[in-house]
Amino acid sequence: MLTLRLTDSLQKIFSDGPLPPARDRLFALRTERVALQACLAADERTDAVLTVETDLPVKLYTVREIPARLTVPEGAKHCTLLKNGRPGPYPDLLTPLTGPVRTEPGRLTAVWIELTAAVPGAHAVRVSAETETGRAEARATVFVAKDALPPQTLLYTDWFHADCLASFYRVPVFSEEHWAIVDRFLGNAAEHGVNLILTPLFTPALDTAVGHERPTTQLVDVTLTPDGWTFGFSRLSRWIGLCKKHGIGHFEFSHFFTQWGAKACPKVVADTPEGARRVFGWDTEALSPAYVDFLTALGRALTAFTDEMGITENCFVHVSDEPGGGDLPQYRACAAVIRNAFGVYRHLDALSDVDFYREGLVQIPVPEEGSVDAFTAAGVKDLWTYYCCGQYENELPNRFFAMPSIRNRILGALLYKYDCAGFLHWGFNFYFSQYSLREVDPFTETDAGGAFPSGDSFTVYPGPGGEALPSLREKVFYEGLQDLRALKALEAKIGRARTLGLLRDCLGEITFRSYPMDETRLLTLRQRVYEAL
Repeated sequence: MLTLRLTDSLQKIFSDGPLPPARDRLFALRTERVALQACLAADERTDAVLTVETDLPVKLYTVREIPARLTVPEGAKHCTLLKNGRPGPYPDLLTPLTGPVRTEPGRLTAVWIELTAAVPGAHAVRVSAETETGRAEARATVFVAKDALPPQTLLYTDWFHADCLASFYRVPVFSEEHWAIVDRFLGNAAEHGVNLILTPLFTPALDTAVGHERPTTQLVDVTLTPDGWTFGFSRLSRWIGLCKKHGIGHFEFSHFFTQWGAKACPKVVADTPEGARRVFGWDTEALSPAYVDFLTALGRALTAFTDEMGITENCFVHVSDEPGGGDLPQYRACAAVIRNAFGVYRHLDALSDVDFYREGLVQIPVPEEGSVDAFTAAGVKDLWTYYCCGQYENELPNRFFAMPSIRNRILGALLYKYDCAGFLHWGFNFYFSQYSLREVDPFTETDAGGAFPSGDSFTVYPGPGGEALPSLREKVFYEGLQDLRALKALEAKIGRARTLGLLRDCLGEITFRSYPMDETRLLTLRQRVYEAL
């Protein structure tokens, strides 16, 4: 016997069941991408040919389970998880469906059906599965509004690690093979809402053990001459061109000081009279006169370059990632250096101690979700937020393997309610262990060497031939970004106050710590937005 059931994108379908609830209606704005999942069950091992008949553009992916060893740290409180957070396989990897779907007796198989809402109206979707011994069919309808999904105004960065791509694929950094892979991964990022890209002027001073080095990934050519520093920007120009090709028009230059306190310098390699060598790094104090002089010279040259490229207003600089309260004096001094050298760029840093903002040390603070209210109370106008490995208790939204997809997608509604200007996540494709001590295989070791919950350190998988393979988490996160844009479309028609009222009617008074853990209510919100438009 063959069973076929259609459900929504918010279900995580495990091979050992149970069958998800049936869903047969989706509501979208024109140009939006929406998804159904086809769940197949058979009482025999066989191959099923899956057919989707619709007048909408469609893409099909097989949903594959990937192992999670660390789901959340032990003792997590107020943290809803699937399967009680037990280690094991979780549905996550999406691979393009190119042939029959393999079924196993007593097991479920899921196929992700992505539809583009290209034309207004009601669109039938008929899905059938056929084996040598049986056939099953299910139907759904996609209701598409006349209004198009408005452009994304939220700035979204998911940190892009070019060195991880070179390491995984075993190609030289910035070789032609590497540039081709970077191109494909940038395309995936842009397709899923990334419009601000971490740009490695120098090897990023992120997630690196003290005294250790990540592979040299430096877009700026540096030369030390008897008369001082000179700089070349040919690789940076190529990087910017690739980003613009995919519609990414904002750039955050990698941090000018080391993570967690700005104590030292990033690795900088230069051509010198003695040959190419590392001229700054862990052994260089952050405020050493030589490095301050270097930054001053770089600031002049970089500003001239970005002015010529016409992107100066779209560039951001970083001082140090996630400094703590005890780092305030050091950060204050380093921030002054950056303001002096790179004052034409906006200053953006992930930090959650509001004193950094109150002192005027950072123009755009990016607090973790649990600290948003403190920064709102401090009067931050362009509010950003981020999550990483630490945001899981008290139901904070995140996208770990073991979290139900509602904890992923709800972020879009929250970003609308809090009127956020930006969102940051640190791991688009981090395929190293913690502190970058070794490479990992993201298909088998999904927790960065047991350091971070599975789903924290990467959003996409490295596929064959340099192809970026999406995750279920990436798709659901993008649906949240579309929720935000749909609410913005409604606001343009009926005003913010009435749109917030509709949001409250559907979801209640949501906060980052309190929202309904109910997929139906979020799907109802999208129906109400469709009807209001």
